[in-house]
Amino acid sequence: MASGTKAFQAYLKPAGQVSIQREWDTYNPITDPSDSFLACNSNSASLGSGQQSATVPAGSKVTAYWNNPWGHSIGPVMVYMANCNGACTTATPSSLSWFKIDHAGLISGSLANGQWAQGQLIENNSSWTTTIPSSLAPGEYFIRHELLSIHAANHPQFYPECAQLKVTGSGSAQPSGSYLVKFPGAYKM
Repeated sequence: MASGTKAFQAYLKPAGQVSIQREWDTYNPITDPSDSFLACNSNSASLGSGQQSATVPAGSKVTAYWNNPWGHSIGPVMVYMANCNGACTTATPSSLSWFKIDHAGLISGSLANGQWAQGQLIENNSSWTTTIPSSLAPGEYFIRHELLSIHAANHPQFYPECAQLKVTGSGSAQPSGSYLVKFPGAYKM
């Protein structure tokens, strides 16, 4: 979260909330990789007049905070961005093309007993810090933090959350082609 921004509060009416986060209506995971809300979680609607964007320079660090303490220590953390090609407030997350800027999975040890990125997230006050690519072209972007909990065999639990950013700087990079994925569409089971 950018300094001074408020998090969206699930289970409260979206009307009147002010946040850089997109709406999410439940703490429950998404369990189907073809779910239409996989991009930014269940409802992922704009907050209308309460929807804000955080201005961040390319190359700066951004930290996402999860419920503290986060309840799952087994699984990777992934961070994606998508160019909104205009105002993010009017963009539909599932129609955008996303590119990965950060990820971590099994850090050490074995699958069952090792140190996973989500365990590291818990150790860091249920937060994950990533760097916005320094060469990224300026514009309005979504940033998508995803926790993929894999503590139950063959039953992945997707926890995506999105926020709106206005990236500044003099970069010109814009990922394309094989670097881009859609949500849903990036995962298959």
